[in-house]
This record gives sequence, C-alpha cells and structure tokens, in this order.
Amino acid sequence: MNEFVLNHPLITHKLAILRDINTGTKEFRELVTEISTILMYEATRDAKLEETIIETPLEKMETGKLNEDHYAVVPILRAGMGMIDGILNVLPNAKIGHIGLYRDEETFQPVEYYYKMPIGIENRVVLVVDPMLATGGSASATISRLKKDGVTKIKLLCIVAAPQGIKTIEEDHPDVEIFCAVVDRELNENAYILPGLGDAGDRIYGTK
Repeated sequence: MNEFVLNHPLITHKLAILRDINTGTKEFRELVTEISTILMYEATRDAKLEETIIETPLEKMETGKLNEDHYAVVPILRAGMGMIDGILNVLPNAKIGHIGLYRDEETFQPVEYYYKMPIGIENRVVLVVDPMLATGGSASATISRLKKDGVTKIKLLCIVAAPQGIKTIEEDHPDVEIFCAVVDRELNENAYILPGLGDAGDRIYGTK
C-alpha cells in the first residue's frame, strides 16, 4: 500500500469548511492552498538533502539543503491549478508542467489535449496534483504519459480521494505513492465522490 492519508484534527476542520456548500470561492481557494501546502510537506518527507556549509550570525555549520531543481509539479487541468500556490509555498523553485485531459463520451476514457513539460522532466521527482481522485482515470493516464517520457519517480497529491480511484492507481501504477487529505465513501452514478465537495474546478473558479 502506497497510500498516505493525513490524519489530523486541523485537516478535518479545514475539510469541513471546504465541503460546505455555503463556503464561497475566495475561502474555498484559500483552503485548497492551505491543505495543498500540508500535503506537500508530507510528500517531501523522504526528500534527499545535499550537504552544504552555511554561516549563522555566530559560526559556520554543516547542514543540508534541498535542490529544488530536482522537482517538477504537474497539475491536471483545470482543477489541479488550484493546488499550485500551496505546492509552491514549500518548493517555490520547482518547475511546472501541464497536462489537459477530457473524457471521451463514448469510451469514457481520458483523451489528452495538452501536454507541456519542463526540459529534463525524466530526471526530476514529479508531483502530479489534482484536488479530486475519483475514478482515477485521468491520474493514471497522466502517470502513464510521464512514464513514457522516462519519468521514474512520481507522487500523486490529491485532497479528496475515492476508494475506486486509489484502487485504479494501485493496480495501474503500484510504484506511485498517493498522498491525500481524506478518503471518502464512494462514487455516485455520475462518478462524483460522496460525500465529496462537488466539482472542485467549478468551486475554485466560481464557474457554477
């Protein structure tokens, strides 16, 4: 099992506000950013540090620093963009790629319509971000596309996950770690997560 679920009273509190139908666009965006920052701390717990010498106001010391150039963030358009500010709060120099997918109405499979990655993506730790992991189809397709480009170290960050989505990633990509704030009960007939928080993209951008 490569699934890591945040288990903290503060996260439960923030999720309660995030889920609430009465929470406005501004507060919704701010909460997505805050939770994304916390997810990022968890996802980088195993980060490798490079030894360096710094000078404090009192003396020189040996310590470790993270090479942020080793990281890239790939939001799945469009909702994934809502998590970027939270990620960059932790790694402000991380490179950013983008992937756009839509679901074919006949096959129900994700179809790629946009793909742009930083140079040297194959040499970076790539963090795929999307607020919702529902069926897992888009996330799995994104990971497959990155692996096609030679990426070997991938982590998936989401805020709300469904058991079906986690199962899809674990079956398709058992080497990918999943970091989420909460795992909800199930999907409804329209593949929306229950109890969920509605359409994350619409709530982030105020389009409904």
